[in-house]
Amino acid sequence: METLSSIEAFVRSAEAGSFSQAARNLGLTAAAVSKNVAKLEQKLGVRLFQRSTRSLVITEAGARFLADVAGGLSTIQAAIGNVASAAGKPAGTLKISLALSFGREHVLPVLNEYMQQYPDVTPDLHFDNRSVDLVGEGFDVAIGGGIELVPGVVARELCRAHAIVVASPAYLAGRELPVRPADMSAFEAIQRRSQQTGRIRAWHLRNASGEEAPVEMKTCAVMTDPEAMCHGAMLGMGVAVVPRLHALPFLENGSLVRLLPQWYAELGALSIYFASSRLMPSRTRLFVDHCVARFSERGLARTFSAL
Repeated sequence: METLSSIEAFVRSAEAGSFSQAARNLGLTAAAVSKNVAKLEQKLGVRLFQRSTRSLVITEAGARFLADVAGGLSTIQAAIGNVASAAGKPAGTLKISLALSFGREHVLPVLNEYMQQYPDVTPDLHFDNRSVDLVGEGFDVAIGGGIELVPGVVARELCRAHAIVVASPAYLAGRELPVRPADMSAFEAIQRRSQQTGRIRAWHLRNASGEEAPVEMKTCAVMTDPEAMCHGAMLGMGVAVVPRLHALPFLENGSLVRLLPQWYAELGALSIYFASSRLMPSRTRLFVDHCVARFSERGLARTFSAL
C-alpha cells in the first residue's frame, strides 16, 4: 500500500503540474506528496520530475511511467473500494464538487439521507461556483452545470435551469412595468460577469411560443455571484437576470418580484458528473443513483423551471 500511495502521489502531481495542487487534491501536505514521489523514484532508480522552485516538469522516463500506470491506478483504487464494500456497505471518502447555493439548499438534504444509509462513507465537500476538472482534481462527482464532457466523463441530468428577470417592489415603484423584452432598456441592470471567461453575460429571453429577444439595459453594477445579485436587486440597485433557483426564496418572501413572467432564459441542465469506469466504486455509483432518484421524486425540475 505504501508503493500505491507513492504511485498515486506521482500520478496526481503529473496531472496537476505541481506538488502543492496534488496535495490539495489528495488532502495531504505538499511535503508528504513530495516525499512519496521521492520514495518512488528511489525504488525505480530513475528521476520522474525535474524540480525547481518555480516549476515541476515531468522527465521522459516519468512520462513513460505515467502512460503505463495512470489507467491501472484508477482500476486498482476502484477494486479496493469495491472489496471494502463487499458486505454491501460502501466505505471511504466521496469527494464532491458543488455549486454554492444549489449545493447548500438542495444537495445537502439528499446527501444527508445518503449518509444515514451508508455511514461508512465520508463526504468531502468542495463548494465553488466554477467548472472543475473532474479527473485532474480528483473528484468522484461534481454537481452543477456547464462542466465539459471530456472523454471518460459522464453526466446524468438532475433538472433544467432557467433564468428570470427580477426586481424589488421599491425599485419598481412609480415605474411603468415592461410588457416585452425591448422595454427593459428603460431599466438599470445588475449584470453578471462569468468567473470562467471574465466576460459580462449577454441575455437572450424566450417564451413558450419559441420567440426570442435580446435584453439590453444600462449597467449599474457587475457581480459574479447570482445570490449576491439577488441581494443587490432586493436593495433596489436595479434589475437582475438570475437563475430561478437563486431567486426563489426572494420571490416567496416578496422581497423580489418577477418581471416579464412569460419570458425566461435557458441555462441548460444541472447535472451530476462522474468518471465512467467499469470498476466505479460502489459509494460513487450509489450516490449518483440516489441523487437522480431523489431529484425526480421531489419534483425539483418543476421547482427550477420558469415555465
